[in-house]
Amino acid sequence: MHDDRALVERRIARILRERLRPAVHGDAVPLSVQVWHAPGEPPPVAEALGAEYRPVRPDEPWGPAWGTSWFHLTGSVPAGWAGRAVEAVVDLGFTPDRSGFSAEGLVHRPDGTAVKGLNPQNTWLRIADRAEGGEPVDLYVEAAANPLIEGVGTRLGDVLTAGEEPLYRVRRVVLAAFDEQVWDLVQDVEVLSQLMHELSTGDPRRWNLLRALEQALDGALDLNDIPGTAASARAVLAPQLAAPAAASAHRVSAVGHAHIDSAWLWPLRETVRKVARTVSNVTSLMDDDPGFVFAMSSAQQWAWMEQHRPDVWERMRKKVATGQFVPVGGMWVESDTNMPGGEALARQLVHGKRFFLDKLGVETNEVWLPDSFGYSAALPQLVRLSRSRWFLTQKISWSQFNKFPHHTFWWEGLDGTRVFTHFPPVDTYNSELSGAEMAHLVRNFADKGVANRSLVPFGYGDGGGGPTREMLARAARLRDLEGSARVEIEHPATFFAKAHEDYPDAPVWVGELYLELHRGTYTSQAKNKQGNRRSEHLLYEAELWSATAAVRAGHPYPYDELDRIWKTVLLHQFHDILPGSSIAWVHRESRATYQRLAAELEAIIGAAQRVLAGSDQGAESARTEVVFNAAPHARDGVPAQGGVPVREAPPKASPTATDDGGYVLDNGVLRAAVDARGLLISVVDLASDREVVAPGSPANLLQIHPDLPAEWDAWDVDHTYRRTVSDLVDLDTLEPVRDAQPGTAAVRVVRRFGESSATQVISLAPGAGRVDISTEVDWHESETFLKVAFPLDVRAERSTAETQFGYVHRATDTNTSWEAAKFEICAHRYLHVAEPGYGIALVNDSTYGHDVTRAVRPDGGTTTTVRLSLLRAPRFPDPDTDQGVHRLSFALVPGADLADATREGLRLNLPERRVAGDAVVEPLIRIDHDGVVVSAVKLADDGSGDVVVRLYEALGARAAARLELGFPATAATVTDLLERPLPSSETPAPPLDGGGVDLALRPFQILTLRFPVG
Repeated sequence: MHDDRALVERRIARILRERLRPAVHGDAVPLSVQVWHAPGEPPPVAEALGAEYRPVRPDEPWGPAWGTSWFHLTGSVPAGWAGRAVEAVVDLGFTPDRSGFSAEGLVHRPDGTAVKGLNPQNTWLRIADRAEGGEPVDLYVEAAANPLIEGVGTRLGDVLTAGEEPLYRVRRVVLAAFDEQVWDLVQDVEVLSQLMHELSTGDPRRWNLLRALEQALDGALDLNDIPGTAASARAVLAPQLAAPAAASAHRVSAVGHAHIDSAWLWPLRETVRKVARTVSNVTSLMDDDPGFVFAMSSAQQWAWMEQHRPDVWERMRKKVATGQFVPVGGMWVESDTNMPGGEALARQLVHGKRFFLDKLGVETNEVWLPDSFGYSAALPQLVRLSRSRWFLTQKISWSQFNKFPHHTFWWEGLDGTRVFTHFPPVDTYNSELSGAEMAHLVRNFADKGVANRSLVPFGYGDGGGGPTREMLARAARLRDLEGSARVEIEHPATFFAKAHEDYPDAPVWVGELYLELHRGTYTSQAKNKQGNRRSEHLLYEAELWSATAAVRAGHPYPYDELDRIWKTVLLHQFHDILPGSSIAWVHRESRATYQRLAAELEAIIGAAQRVLAGSDQGAESARTEVVFNAAPHARDGVPAQGGVPVREAPPKASPTATDDGGYVLDNGVLRAAVDARGLLISVVDLASDREVVAPGSPANLLQIHPDLPAEWDAWDVDHTYRRTVSDLVDLDTLEPVRDAQPGTAAVRVVRRFGESSATQVISLAPGAGRVDISTEVDWHESETFLKVAFPLDVRAERSTAETQFGYVHRATDTNTSWEAAKFEICAHRYLHVAEPGYGIALVNDSTYGHDVTRAVRPDGGTTTTVRLSLLRAPRFPDPDTDQGVHRLSFALVPGADLADATREGLRLNLPERRVAGDAVVEPLIRIDHDGVVVSAVKLADDGSGDVVVRLYEALGARAAARLELGFPATAATVTDLLERPLPSSETPAPPLDGGGVDLALRPFQILTLRFPVG
């Protein structure tokens, strides 16, 4: 037989594209269209419905970027269409195949309730299932002129720079007769054709499908009478669709989904509307298909609907009750998990799960993070402490160099906690249930032979939209189809229960899930990182001092304010906001938000501390000050989390000038030398008489690299950036600092480079075992990476980076591709390197990106170079990323073990405060072990007045510690993250004994204790 396969396949594709799809909507009549262009930001629905509309002119443009236009559509169903299904077809000028990334619409009834969203893949709206003829049509469409954000340097990403030029023109607004038989034929042909293309040419099934499609489209179907012959064509294809799947076929649990980024290439306010559009689509589909199940994460997005769209919220709530609309994730947003602090990551789960419990009565069981840029090793313990059971992500499939070895596995965290985890092998969270995707997941599934089940999240996402009726039709046809995986729409919990039952002894992956991509997100948009870090520590202080003042003096505890602020901070930890990968508008607003939150939190802290210090008790106390120490370690005579009247200030200190134009700083603990170039050439630990700076290599060396990744500008740094480096050694100013803090010796170094400048103050505080470096950079470079290098005379085989509730080790060598891929790593407040007997730490106040390398010197010694990544300047999606003035602080801590690194990192991030008064502020709690770190002291969220303490073992060792209470308590209860008692079989409650409790903690264990105040 002659091989005409390629020709037939091309003909099938053309008939589908040019004849079948256009025939779905046959007869059509235009609708009358009027418009009101809303000025400024999107108006409330009621205001828009009452506006003055005018007729739309032919080919009239609409929509300057980010504008809103309301279209009023009116008409009536032709009398001759009686008995036919009728739909409105609305094309607002959509960008093809970019659902969620350009213009979108939401259809409303005249009473203001939402009906259905419109986007490039979803332009229809059902008017009547069986028309009577003459039915009136009266609809309003809220149209969002969201621009397509493409191209390096685009200014469309901010309403302030996008311009007023209209972007869109209405293409088609009609009433059309919907031919269900033709639509079904389209679905039949699509499914069989897609399957055919994925089968081997040696597989008889492929040829059977080819000939059946050929016979249906070239024999049974009359192209001049498609409606009249569609049923005959379907009858030819029916036996192929009825052929059952093999008994061993892979089983797919398909879950409707719309991964809606809470902000990315659109601002936060637009996400509210995206959620409304998507949910309206989804609930409409549920009305038509009771078997359809849709999962939605991010409690924040649910809360937006309750607040802004009560009509949509009510539909969500009803579908939750039927089991079709499923809350998942248990987090406030799908956050980044590399950079949020430990307590913030815990609060993501607290606020997310509590919302679903309080509003819907649902206890979510899975943490759902398909798109975050790597996953902290602290997560398994937090998942379990939130009373969740499962974890899902897809993003690790994006890794550049190494393919992850499992798709279903147990993930073991820092402390040994394990959580059952699944990576969908379909390698997307926006599946269309296409034949190509189904074939890929089967080929890709890493656990063949021991497991045979995977999950597929399907629906348009990122910018929303969700599943379509076409996707549901594919799922139905793929339920039991020869040559394909078996597809069944299921609840996520059903999948996890089945997968666990099938594969209880799945392999174990230990430690972080490092994404070998998007490493630049540790650094991009530095003010975001700084705002987040500062907000986290201010919230810690606000809770601590407010709880202390409430227990000590009856000061009102600001429950509502703290709840609101926490949720705002958690929102801004979303995985395209905190990582710095959103448009300019998002980051402009986030900077303003962080400034506002800082002012609010400072006010809360100040009010509590004034009560504690006795500031309001008269003029006598106003002449003295109380020093408050929020850190969980005592310092300089001030107890941890307490305060004492001010101590005597140390005498002034000055650096000593050297003959070669440099300076020496000496505080009796360290001696640091700065040469005439302003470079730190020596730091001697006087107790051990050890030099820590590698010979011949200056420390605190600012370096710049060209930074143009292969793609994903704001997201990525490629390993190739290191091939070109410029050391910033040219000096503008080197001078002693005359107005340094009492007892502190300091020098100021000013450099200019390119269009930028850097001013650094290098200082030694009295008695401090660290060299403090404050840096101000006026940054005006483009596509450039700024780092600061510390070449250290230590042979470190691994680095130790603080992460949430502990630390993670990473190799400093590149023996394997897995190690080489980690050329940029994330650390929180410290990064530590050591050889046996001696360690050095670098601590910081707002930096997350680091790199660590080793080199052997000619003298045989080893230099371990630690670099902090300070600033980047990518040009997409924000063309002005990081431009302007930045202030950052970091410090070198010689002779540091991990306890020292932990303490100094906290000291830098929780500076002491001075408040007028003369009272001694006794801490609410005291702990006698430096390795047991307190992450929260607060009043219980339920308003009971109970004191809640969360702490963790920070050094990776067993710890026996005593927690003493500074207040009368009636009991001690171990709770989950949501402050609910844990079963004693899981974690027995320590007995309250003599005003305290004895604790026995395993390495990195997190413990939450609740104490009713007696």
